[in-house]
Amino acid sequence: MTDMEAPAAARVSRPPRPGVPLWVAVLLALVAGAALGALGWQSFDSEPDPPVTDKNFAERVRAAILADPKIIPDAITKLQNQEVAKLLASNREAIETPFAGAWAGAADGDVVLVEFFDFACPYCRQGHADVAQLLAEDPKLKVVWRDFPVLGPESERFARASLSAARQGRYRQFLDAVFSHEGRLTEARFIPAVRKARLNERQLVEDLKDPELRAVIESNLGLARALGLTGTPSYIIGDRIISGAVGIEELRAAIAQARKLPPKPAQAPAT
Repeated sequence: MTDMEAPAAARVSRPPRPGVPLWVAVLLALVAGAALGALGWQSFDSEPDPPVTDKNFAERVRAAILADPKIIPDAITKLQNQEVAKLLASNREAIETPFAGAWAGAADGDVVLVEFFDFACPYCRQGHADVAQLLAEDPKLKVVWRDFPVLGPESERFARASLSAARQGRYRQFLDAVFSHEGRLTEARFIPAVRKARLNERQLVEDLKDPELRAVIESNLGLARALGLTGTPSYIIGDRIISGAVGIEELRAAIAQARKLPPKPAQAPAT
C-alpha cells in the first residue's frame, strides 16, 4: 500500500526520518558550527596561528564551508549518531528486556532487534514479514517486540490480547494470526485471530481486565517517548534507531553494523 492509498491514520504511522527531535538537531548544528570553525582555522597551515579576531575567524569558517559544503551535514549526522548511541546505552536494559514471551530467536543472541509496532499499522504488517525472514535466516538474532498502540482503541485491545498471548507462550502465533490479514483492524477480526493463535480464551478475558498489562503498555509508550519515537514501525538495532518499514536490506545492514560494535555486558537469558 502506498502513502496515497493508505488511510490518514496509517500514513502518520510511518514517521519522518531521522527520529531525532528538532531541538536536538538545532543544538547539534550550533555545536557543530563552533567545532568546525575551530577545526577549519587549524587546517589552513602548519605555522603558528595569529591572534584570532571575530572577522578573520568568520572568514575562515566561511571559506572552509564553501570549499567543502558537506562538512556541516556530515558533522551534524555524526553528532546526532553519537547522541542516539548515548541515549540507547542509557536505556539499553529497559529496551531489550522483553515482557514474558514477547520475543523470538536466540535467547543469548549477539544482536537484539527491538520493534515498536501497532497492529493497526499497515507498514507494521510489511515489517512483520521482514522480521520473520530475518529470524529464519539468522540463528544468532534475538527479536524483542514492544506493543506500541498509538492508532486507536482497537490497537490497544489487540495489544492487550498480544500480551496475554505472551503470558501463554503464544505471542508470535498471535502476531502471525493478526498480520496474516490485510485491511483495517476491526472488532470482527479479534476472535478469529484469538482462535487461530489457539489462545486460552478464559485466560484472555481475565488478562484483558488486568491492570498489569495496561501498565506494560504505558511503560512501552513512555519508553518510546524517551527515545523520541513518533510512529510505527520503529526499530532499535545496536546503536541505531530506524523509523518506518525500511525493508529487509536496511535491517540486515543495521544488524551487520551492530555486530561490529564492542560487546555489551552479558545479560541473563529471557525466560
